[in-house]
Amino acid sequence: MQRPNIKTAKNVTPMIYAYTTPEIARHDGWTKIGYTEQDVEKRIKQQTHTADISYHLEWKGNALFDDGSGECFTDKDFHAYLRKSGIEQEKGKNNEWFHVTGQESRIKFYDFRMNHGILQQLSAVIPYRLRKEQEEAVEKTVEYEAKHKDGEFLWNAKPRFGKTLSVYDFCKKSRANTVLIVTNRPAIANSWYDDYMKFLGKESGYLFVSEVDALKGKAGVLSRSEYTKELLKHDDESFGKCIEFVSLQDMKGSKYFSTDGIDKLQEVAMMEWDVLVIDEAHEGVDTLKTDIAFERIKRKFTLHLSGTPFKALANNKFEDDAIYNWTYADEQAAKRDWDDASEEENPYAALPKLNLFTYQMSEIIKDEIKQGVEINGETAEYAFDLNEFFSTNNGKFKYDSSVDKFLDAMTLLEKYPFSTPQLRDELKHTFWLLDRVESAKALASKLKDHPVFKDYTVILAAGDGKLDDDEETKKSYDKVVEAIQENDKTITLSVGQLTTGITIPEWSAVLMLSNVKSPALYMQAAFRAQNPCLYKTSSGYARKENAYVFDFDPARTLTIFEEFANDLSADTSAGRGDVETRKEHIKELLNFFPVIGEDENGELIELDAEKVLTIPRKIRSVEVVRRGFMSNFLFQNISQVFGAPQAVMDILSNFDAVGEPNKKVTFSEEVKEDLSLNEDGEVEVPDSIILGVSNDIFGEKIFAPSQEEVVETVSKIVEKPDRAESVVNKLKTDTHNQVTAGIISEAKNAYGSEMKPADKKKLESKINSNADKLIDKTFTNYNIDKNIVEQERSDALKSRHESGRSTEEINAEFDKKVEQVTKQFQETLQTGLKDLVEESKKEVVKTVETNKREREKSVIEEGIRNHLRGFSRTIPSFLMAYGNDKVTLATFDTVIPDKVFKEVTSITLDQFRFLRDGGSYEDPETGEQKEFSGQLFDPVVFDDSVKEFLALKKKLADYFDEKSVEDIFDYIPPQKTNQIFTPKKMVKKMVDMLEEENPGCFDLPDKTFIDLYMKSGLYIAEIVKRLYQSDEMKRLYPDKYDRLKHIFEKQVYGLAPTEIIYKIATSYILGFDEDVKITHHNFKQVDALPYAKDGSLQKKLDEIYGD
Repeated sequence: MQRPNIKTAKNVTPMIYAYTTPEIARHDGWTKIGYTEQDVEKRIKQQTHTADISYHLEWKGNALFDDGSGECFTDKDFHAYLRKSGIEQEKGKNNEWFHVTGQESRIKFYDFRMNHGILQQLSAVIPYRLRKEQEEAVEKTVEYEAKHKDGEFLWNAKPRFGKTLSVYDFCKKSRANTVLIVTNRPAIANSWYDDYMKFLGKESGYLFVSEVDALKGKAGVLSRSEYTKELLKHDDESFGKCIEFVSLQDMKGSKYFSTDGIDKLQEVAMMEWDVLVIDEAHEGVDTLKTDIAFERIKRKFTLHLSGTPFKALANNKFEDDAIYNWTYADEQAAKRDWDDASEEENPYAALPKLNLFTYQMSEIIKDEIKQGVEINGETAEYAFDLNEFFSTNNGKFKYDSSVDKFLDAMTLLEKYPFSTPQLRDELKHTFWLLDRVESAKALASKLKDHPVFKDYTVILAAGDGKLDDDEETKKSYDKVVEAIQENDKTITLSVGQLTTGITIPEWSAVLMLSNVKSPALYMQAAFRAQNPCLYKTSSGYARKENAYVFDFDPARTLTIFEEFANDLSADTSAGRGDVETRKEHIKELLNFFPVIGEDENGELIELDAEKVLTIPRKIRSVEVVRRGFMSNFLFQNISQVFGAPQAVMDILSNFDAVGEPNKKVTFSEEVKEDLSLNEDGEVEVPDSIILGVSNDIFGEKIFAPSQEEVVETVSKIVEKPDRAESVVNKLKTDTHNQVTAGIISEAKNAYGSEMKPADKKKLESKINSNADKLIDKTFTNYNIDKNIVEQERSDALKSRHESGRSTEEINAEFDKKVEQVTKQFQETLQTGLKDLVEESKKEVVKTVETNKREREKSVIEEGIRNHLRGFSRTIPSFLMAYGNDKVTLATFDTVIPDKVFKEVTSITLDQFRFLRDGGSYEDPETGEQKEFSGQLFDPVVFDDSVKEFLALKKKLADYFDEKSVEDIFDYIPPQKTNQIFTPKKMVKKMVDMLEEENPGCFDLPDKTFIDLYMKSGLYIAEIVKRLYQSDEMKRLYPDKYDRLKHIFEKQVYGLAPTEIIYKIATSYILGFDEDVKITHHNFKQVDALPYAKDGSLQKKLDEIYGD
């Protein structure tokens, strides 16, 4: 069993170096100063060898401060020091040439390294040049912004894309004067500040304004009041462009964005911003407060930043030309393709490569876990579920001993990641993701008592399971950082916390112990281990080169990997593209994200694109065989049957259905129209039907509160603001009772049982939720608007002496404004409730009509599957009779005679080929030639299931083995009446009875036995076994081959009624050993039944076998 190749880091020595090029006149007096973690001479040769340039190494030194801190720095830090010292840097590109001699730069370097504090005081702006992908993002956004007023654009870019600098560059190029940056995570304030100070500074014309706690007191950060004062000092209108950074939490705590806020961020609400930047847009929770906060920001353009590289996340909101994508594959390709001859160090070099190991969990605990569940007396399809595996009951794991087995396997079996001290040293700090808080707590307890994992400090970062609890996330983050600082080895257990927006450089692996099915969420978690990390070791420094993901559900994992690879490309996203194109995208991703899985023998192998696509289906093939091929895993593209010719339905109807409904499948153009199916065979109820049915059901009935009721409600809120909350709650309740209940009641009366309880419950919940959101949003906006007016009134009253206005004048003005706000509240509420009613009526009709059709469609689809299972149940019999290692879906029709195929399945081989391959047909109404694409069978699952069955047949072939408790016929469903196989247990009883009636019959070499109506061959095989194992027969025929030859030639006989039964029986009876070839036997294909009926059976036997 192969040990996993896990190598997290390599030893490096961070170096600063300087060289000159005496042969190049224009560089006379200039010195190149760079950074590298490889050998200095090697790095310089990379830069100079292609142009055949001679160089002189002036000096080199460790990039470590000499103050005992052990802190590293890069050439960028030293470059800033040189510029601050007045030394000129060559202009025009991101180069590293300085107008300084080698000796002088060496002195500067050692001064800089010794006096760590000087660096902290530097404020010189660093010239920058965007990388190619950053330039593309900026150019695309500038172009889009110029053409789309009030436009919104998304940067769907992987972490470490360099979004802050790129955003600043976009703001400069789009000539934005006012920029507002809002983030859901205040903790990232420092990255925005740092890049502003490094790359923009006041020299850019932008001033950095923020009042978040993380930035208070920092040089270059202005409060709003300080910014205003700064503006007043200058007459130049071009001075004082503004970049303001605020947190979403601060906005929600402002009276200008919420009802219970304080007087802050007034300018954010009052200004019209040229650009609004929403950082970490993928984290934005669509809550009422968030919606209100962003809606109240007036802006000309919005730029969304997401750290999750998935087009699918954005497709609903953004057009393709309003998205820029930068993915993991893009990043790793850039890392691979970086020109080493470039004077600049590879900016991607520090980004680790991800490696995915996927293990079959059910193999670890196969003796204890039940694969499949009983539902209404039927075994459901195999589906291992990690969430269920780690589920708890009263604080203990439901499958407690299985979890113990899992942990033991991880630390004892060689192929698992914690199995040796060496591997554990590579994985000192890891992140484990589970589904439930209770599971995380139970696992933490087990880890602390485990003989190996007890040496790890376990951090429970589960909180209460809420993903948007910022305080809990901060606490968990602090706990992890502290634990890593104080302990050599840690395990962090999470239930969703710390999966986005945080950086723990020391994490080297993620263990997926949760059944995450979303590629976006899965990869978010996986990327937690991919952060760059340079860390101190006992012998120097090490750079993290590889990060790992360990998963224990290959079918789910590889499906996600395939979706991840293809969702990154327009031609294959959302399921588009053919197999070969999708395979190419997988192949490309595998270059940078290798997947290591288990082969059929449990050995670890690196998977290629073909295996990534096929392994999930290979796992299913085991279940297909277990269910006698009566499994829906075999079928695909069922919905396309709705666009198929009637001939397809006629073929399917010939199969005996397996399961309910056991009736003829009927389908026609009328049915397709009744089901409102679109070209893809999906239910899509037209708006005209929804509107028409809605009018029929609801007519002119009024459900919305009347204008008088709304006026009364608003009056109560205005007159008694202290009771406003209760009035609003009453309005919600009344709306639920009047609008929701009224609409649902009318719909229920009209639809009756067609409106299912589940649909009714969901619709009630959705309408009530929409009503509550509408009322809360309208009321909140009213309160905010009124509070703003009152704040303005208060300010006006305070300055009335300066303004010369009287109190009465001021109050009259603002009383009028309050009236306007109240009127607006009333009108918005009235209109909103009317719209709610209309939209709810349509939503109810659309839901019920769609679900009604979906159920009808599902019945038809399941009926189709039932009939297809009527066919697929014949496959094991065919394989038993005609199967060989060349049989696949493509060749299945070539090994079976047409007559036999029709006899068993009731359809011809040509009809089977039409279902499998499709073909042309004539439309009976128009006479037009059309194409049916076929492809109703999944070729990979089919082929793998065939291999699985034939391997099982070989494994169970030796019926002489007394230890075997099953036989191949346990996996062959009964077919028609003459193919019902007698169970092995019953066969043994029958032979026992034969021996009781004929004592010693199996000891006599001249005793003959016949099965006049063979079906499986089990009866004859049991007799052969008894004869073969008889001590007397062994004495008479000590050579086993002679004994078998005698038994088959002289003692056992059998007749089979049909060709397929004959082949099944002889395949079983004669196939017990590949090394034993029985060439002469007495088994014949003859149907004995008619001879038995007319009394001529003995005559027929004499004719076949002689006297």
